[in-house]
Amino acid sequence: MADVSDEAKTIELLYEYGERLNSAKDKSQHVEDYRSIIKAAKSESVKAKQLAAQLIPRFFKFFPELSASAVDSHLDLCEEEELGVSVQAIRGLPLFCKDTPEHLSKIVDILVQLLAAEENVERDAVHKALLSLLRQDVKASLTALFKHIESIDDSSTDENIRERTLCFIRDKVFPLKTEILKPQEQMERHITELIKKSLQDVTGAEFKMFMDFLRSLSIFGERAPPERVQELIGIIEGQADLDAQFNVSDGDHIDRLISCLFMALPFFMQGASNSKFLNYLNKHILPIFDKLPEERKVDLLKNLAESSPYTTPQDSRQILPSVVQLLKKYMPRRKSGEETNFTYVECLLYTFHHLAYKAPNATNSLCGYKIVTGQPSDRLGEDFSENYKDFTERLNSVEELARATIKKLTQGMAEHNKGMATAKSDEAKASIRAQKQNTTTGLRTCNNILAMTQLLHSKSPSFIGDKRINLSWKEAAKASAPSTATTAGGKRPAANDSKNNASKKGRGAGGLQNQLVNRAFGGLSYGGRGGKRGRGRGWGAGRGRGRGY
Repeated sequence: MADVSDEAKTIELLYEYGERLNSAKDKSQHVEDYRSIIKAAKSESVKAKQLAAQLIPRFFKFFPELSASAVDSHLDLCEEEELGVSVQAIRGLPLFCKDTPEHLSKIVDILVQLLAAEENVERDAVHKALLSLLRQDVKASLTALFKHIESIDDSSTDENIRERTLCFIRDKVFPLKTEILKPQEQMERHITELIKKSLQDVTGAEFKMFMDFLRSLSIFGERAPPERVQELIGIIEGQADLDAQFNVSDGDHIDRLISCLFMALPFFMQGASNSKFLNYLNKHILPIFDKLPEERKVDLLKNLAESSPYTTPQDSRQILPSVVQLLKKYMPRRKSGEETNFTYVECLLYTFHHLAYKAPNATNSLCGYKIVTGQPSDRLGEDFSENYKDFTERLNSVEELARATIKKLTQGMAEHNKGMATAKSDEAKASIRAQKQNTTTGLRTCNNILAMTQLLHSKSPSFIGDKRINLSWKEAAKASAPSTATTAGGKRPAANDSKNNASKKGRGAGGLQNQLVNRAFGGLSYGGRGGKRGRGRGWGAGRGRGRGY
């Protein structure tokens, strides 16, 4: 411990140095005073260190020849165990850049390292110091911050710093975008480019965080021109890795692809093209649909259904054959004893209607319909009567199964109501409520199927191209909503338990007594959205420590 008299003398000298430097017109003539202040940072006296932490940054700009030793000594103070010293030093870091902006990047780097501080008061000081730098020079500060999340090596230390930096950006920077990002358009564009560079190695949760932030920027707002909306779609397409050859054993790519398609739905509603996504699905995914993991099939079909209203006539013509092929697989021609997955059928029928609405004469050869558009592709001179017979028999079969299932579900609902009246515990009531919800969704699914199949029996059927069918997993549209097809990409209702054993097997959540009914509604509780990991880090099984959400 320092002698009291020595400590008092040191502090007195520091005050003298400070006063002399403060009053001097030509401060560079007092270099030895500043050198002594830097030396005091290594004193054993806590008070002397605190005073040095105030004085070093205050006069830093006047002694460029001592900048390296000044910063090094100040950094030692930032790492002091005594909180009074470390917090004082951290608070002084932004002053190094006030008149010497060339040091800003280095000071940001130092503060980023200090984000790992264990004490709350230290972390709070670091946050305030970083925000102070952002207000001083937002462009340079953001650039320095994002360097810590663009790429990392495999060391756990760097990974920890990256996560701390991401948390700071998410919790402190993003909420202050209106205050910090000025001039607005210029800085919003700058941070957009920084985010783009950071997306090569992100988790699913991180990617969603960045996309939600980009959507909140004025340059991508409701009045944004089409090319801006398409820019966001391009970012999502890049994350989905649509230029890669598909490998059905790559579960990470499957998860990423489905999550990205879901994330893109709101932009399709704004007029962005879904061609690249749907063409990739048509070329690589739909032909091997049966080989996909069971729990991901329903996610894919629901996304496909919600995307279908925004498909161009040309893309609709290309994708229809794959959709019809899947429809035939899941709509049995005759009773075969195999279970029918009504959720699959609902998705595929909805997709079929919207695609056929855009390219009606493509159904002539696929389903034997007689639809005249005056184009050579009508193929009205060819005989597709067998296709029509086959397709209508499948429609009849699935309608019979749907009606029988509605009857069972209605009976089940009555039993649930009785059970609710007699249930005594909260747990039992919660279980019955979940069963009733699944039964309600099942009824909506079957009723939707009947509403869509009944329109398809005519040799010249009418196809649904509007929102009259509200998909079973979506909240009912409000009565005041405009009558357009734009609701197909809206938010999904939250699933109560999308990861229960039943849904993992592609089945509806429990409580339906009949096993056929249980198995018919694969994936009724909707889950698996965006909760996996991103390209490079893995949306399914991340490298290093587990990431994602």
